[in-house]
Amino acid sequence: MRTGYSVSSIASIVGAYLYGNVGADFVVENILLDSRLLVSAEKTLFFAIVTERNDGHKYIKSLYDKGVRAFVVNVLPPDMPDAVFIKVDDTLEALQNLAAFHRHRFSIPVIGITGSNGKTMVKEWLYQLLSPDYSIVRSPKSYNSQTGVPLSVWQMKEDDQLAVFEAGISQPGEMCRLRSIICPTIGIFTNIGQAHDENFSDINQKVQEKMQLFKDVGVLVYCLDYKYINSVIAKQDLKCFSWSRYDTAADVFIESIVKEDDKTYIIAHYRNDVLDFMIPFIDDASIENLMHCLCIMLLFNKSADVIKERMSHLVPIAMRMELKSAINNCIIINDYYNSDFNALSIALDFMCQQQRHNNKVVVLSDILQSGMDEQELYSRIASLLENKGVDMIIGIGEAVSRNKDLFHLEKYFYNNTDDFLKDCLLEKFHNDIILLKGARCFEFERISMMLQEKTHETVLEINLDNLVLNMNYYRSKIKNDTKLMVMVKAFAYGSGNFEISNVLEFHHADYLTVAFADEGVELRNKGIALPIMVMSPEKNAFENIIRYDLEPEIYSLRSLFMLESAMEQMKLPADKIIKIHVKLDTGMHRLGFLPDDIEELIVRLKSNPHLKVQSIFSHLAGSDNPELYDFTMQQIRVFEEGSCKIVEAFPYKILRHVLNTAGISRFTDYQYDMVRLGIGIYGIAPCEEDKGKLHTVASLKSSITQIKTLNEGESVGYNRHGMLKRRSRIGIIPIGYADGLPRLLGNGNASFRIHGCQAPVVGDICMDMCMVDLTDIEDVNEGDAVVLFDEVNRVEDLAKACNTIPYEILTGISQRVKRVYVKD
Repeated sequence: MRTGYSVSSIASIVGAYLYGNVGADFVVENILLDSRLLVSAEKTLFFAIVTERNDGHKYIKSLYDKGVRAFVVNVLPPDMPDAVFIKVDDTLEALQNLAAFHRHRFSIPVIGITGSNGKTMVKEWLYQLLSPDYSIVRSPKSYNSQTGVPLSVWQMKEDDQLAVFEAGISQPGEMCRLRSIICPTIGIFTNIGQAHDENFSDINQKVQEKMQLFKDVGVLVYCLDYKYINSVIAKQDLKCFSWSRYDTAADVFIESIVKEDDKTYIIAHYRNDVLDFMIPFIDDASIENLMHCLCIMLLFNKSADVIKERMSHLVPIAMRMELKSAINNCIIINDYYNSDFNALSIALDFMCQQQRHNNKVVVLSDILQSGMDEQELYSRIASLLENKGVDMIIGIGEAVSRNKDLFHLEKYFYNNTDDFLKDCLLEKFHNDIILLKGARCFEFERISMMLQEKTHETVLEINLDNLVLNMNYYRSKIKNDTKLMVMVKAFAYGSGNFEISNVLEFHHADYLTVAFADEGVELRNKGIALPIMVMSPEKNAFENIIRYDLEPEIYSLRSLFMLESAMEQMKLPADKIIKIHVKLDTGMHRLGFLPDDIEELIVRLKSNPHLKVQSIFSHLAGSDNPELYDFTMQQIRVFEEGSCKIVEAFPYKILRHVLNTAGISRFTDYQYDMVRLGIGIYGIAPCEEDKGKLHTVASLKSSITQIKTLNEGESVGYNRHGMLKRRSRIGIIPIGYADGLPRLLGNGNASFRIHGCQAPVVGDICMDMCMVDLTDIEDVNEGDAVVLFDEVNRVEDLAKACNTIPYEILTGISQRVKRVYVKD
């Protein structure tokens, strides 16, 4: 059971004063940092965190209106009776101090995990391996930051027997704060890699910073084979428990690793014992992560038989939620590889961010090994679903079915997944958003397959978290008061305009931009409320532009006339204002007013009281090219002169913007009031300054449909262009030029990744399929995954092979290729 804190005790803990009218004995159980994620106002304390680009104090009034009555602030807001405020100098520090105090109430073992990679995987597999023996509290998802760690530790309660928390850092000075919150008794240093290298002087400094987490641990688990980690540890007075594939002096020595099909057989030596076990994974990262888990199991005195049995039954960790189109205009969120209360809450938050569907359906399995009383657990879940506005629950499992009377909404309960599938309830789903949230043993992937709209094995996977990381990277380059306009034209560069726009709206983009009015109308119909600029308004589109509150680009007197004609035909109310965006041609010589047109434009605009110039902008022709620096500066000078004439002619504020993605990085001094972010947000660096700093958003993946062995001299594909010079194994992949795969990639001009190896394309690309050479890749089977491009096989490389640009590859991916949206 969780014991709350009174606001007076919290004020004492963080060294602050109480203000307001709520009694000092008001009890807090829930901490809230993001106003959009409010579950229940009751017993909730909101911390108004201040960051470089946002201020939590802006959201206090809306939370107060929703019933929240307790706040931690550094500035007292006015006019809020019946609320209590804990006033501090630094709200983040107060949050961390409260979490640290809470941590010190417990004397259970606490495992702290850090490293460049594998933190979440190790944590989740430790949970699988040890939860039969202990009630475990752990970090939700990848909550390992300066705010994520306090939220993780806040979960600790009296009946927990073991805690497992992650700690992640990006710059010096951060780990000491996390150590004071986690206070680990056992440490795991997973590995060291290149992540965040730019913020450290060298790899040794990064290792030393991460080592701060383990200053007071009783024992540290690490791999002896990482020389940088080992050299730093050797200089410190720490009790260590090491493993190695090469050094027999390690506590655990790995004698052999043998991969067969989808399993790995491992023989390890520990003291005088030989450990012989199998894991159901073959990738090197999983093997490394599980060696850390093995060490923890040995430290916890688990027998060889227990280790062998539990290792063999490990299941994959679903690191990300998937968002997919489904039957009957539904969408589904797949999050069915683990199920606990905190993970359910996070998944519901993601569900509520999707504005396209109002009717919310949750398919929920039994929650296993929660450590809570069953009735209390499902009572909390029922309350959570109610507070999140869920319309229907489908409970699958004996435990959730036993507690069905706790749920006061449309409900259906089944003892197992088979019973649900037999009931044909799928026919009830229309225009719903459906969350599949269940433990792995309930096989909810079977439900997902029944619901999916497209079954094409080729998918374009869109990483929404990486999209936000890229957005924030460019935000870090602009001033706090500079607005951000994001391009979502051309189906958001192939990524899906609504899904991308929905994320951008949630993360406070200021403007969206589409090429044609139809794209903007679709976004409005799906609930997007952000201002939307239409870059190429056509004559017949202006009525829809006005009707759907879109904002047209006006680039010529003719386009202005077409807009005014539509306004006259619609007989607008006298007070109706149409916002427009005036484009100046400063040298690109595409659309836009030339300098000589500006005076006449001003006269025309002033004569129409319905029109308001929302912004003036231009497009830089070569901002990504250092050789065109002088030309770009000339464009900016022409823009400055022309835009100033228009701004001075009107009494109201007019936004100005000239920088595109490359311009944001190379001409930062000219950001004016707003910048336009295009290809960069999708992970493609248009200039050298941004290369290596962006995260891959789109990954194109498929699978092998068939494998055949052919003799030397035989041919593959049309016109016998794929002549074989040796006996070869050929794999057929279900993607062709009708899916957007350029024919120029055929005949060895590209390779796709299979089992970590490159398989060259053989013969011509066909309409619906292509062929690759598997001869030099071992153990490839039909159904195995194929990666056409991702963070390793870069889309830029495919574009280069086609003598084109990444834009063309991304926007050319056919609509018949299923888009899958993933989020950590």
